Amino acid sequence: MNLTLFNTHSLSGRLEIIWQHGTYLAERGRRGYRIELYDMGEFFAEVWTNPETNFIGLIRGLASKRALEPYTTKINLLDMIYW
Repeated sequence: MNLTLFNTHSLSGRLEIIWQHGTYLAERGRRGYRIELYDMGEFFAEVWTNPETNFIGLIRGLASKRALEPYTTKINLLDMIYW
């Protein structure tokens, strides 16, 4: 799956793809949301959830490695070597 194809799916479709093919990497918070980062192989994806209601407000694919900067303190790269 590539990012362009991922983005053509509905919100629920993207969530299903993440559950089936994604690898959870890290979590952060922003603007009252819990944001989970997943490795999708060719790109990364974020799932934005309101922790009070468990409502998923946004799922987006990330093409830019710069978008990963908020996670740099939360991911232990040594753990990734042993997958």
